[in-house]
Amino acid sequence: APARPQPQAIAFDILFEDKDLIVLDKPAGLVVHPAPGNPDGTLVNALLAHCGPGFTGIGAEKRPGIVHRLDKDTSGVMVVAKTQLANDALTAAFAARDLDRAYVALCWGAPAQPEGEVEGPIGRDKRDRKRMAVVGSGGKYALTRYSRLRAWGLAATLLECRLATGRTHQIRVHMSHIGHPVVGDPIYIRRVPAAARLLDTPLRNLLLDFPRQALHAARLGFRHPRTGANLSFETPIPPDMQAILDALDAT
Repeated sequence: APARPQPQAIAFDILFEDKDLIVLDKPAGLVVHPAPGNPDGTLVNALLAHCGPGFTGIGAEKRPGIVHRLDKDTSGVMVVAKTQLANDALTAAFAARDLDRAYVALCWGAPAQPEGEVEGPIGRDKRDRKRMAVVGSGGKYALTRYSRLRAWGLAATLLECRLATGRTHQIRVHMSHIGHPVVGDPIYIRRVPAAARLLDTPLRNLLLDFPRQALHAARLGFRHPRTGANLSFETPIPPDMQAILDALDAT
């Protein structure tokens, strides 16, 4: 395999671009950077083709410009650094949580309260190293705040989730931990959720067969690393998720 990612012409939706950064709407299914199992065809390969040779040295060699990431099957807003100044400033902002970042998640069931917090350290699941879990020891502190946007009885709820920390799979792990896993999650749903029984068969199957986690990074706001201007970007729920919401509304 090449020591460095190679440029590849892959289209992606740009929300904003200047000499320092790119803000984009990442589609579900696009891997952010090369990794075992996904050596190319990633966002990094696309960025190398889009930005040209000067982009290669920004940040880590195999992850140039990447200051945060979204899971392969999570859609939504991302920012990428094009200069070292932007890389350093944005990395610091994400580390300090000095930004506005909100996700929407369609979850099974209905949390008892319209808003709340899930607090619990996250580490590797001792029974399955490919999964993360809320653990009793050895994990990293994690806090997710959520609020209800819409609900369909006790069957499903659309939540806005905001991260006070940024752990791997944090929203997916925390929602599963409180018994309201994200619809379609291939890792953190081990059995058919009890709430699925509250839906008629066609709608239940539609949600159970959704091929990815129904999670979307809807909003990202931050200060521009060079000008200090406050920037904010929002993207709509993608069509595949919206189709589920429309089907729920039709019941």
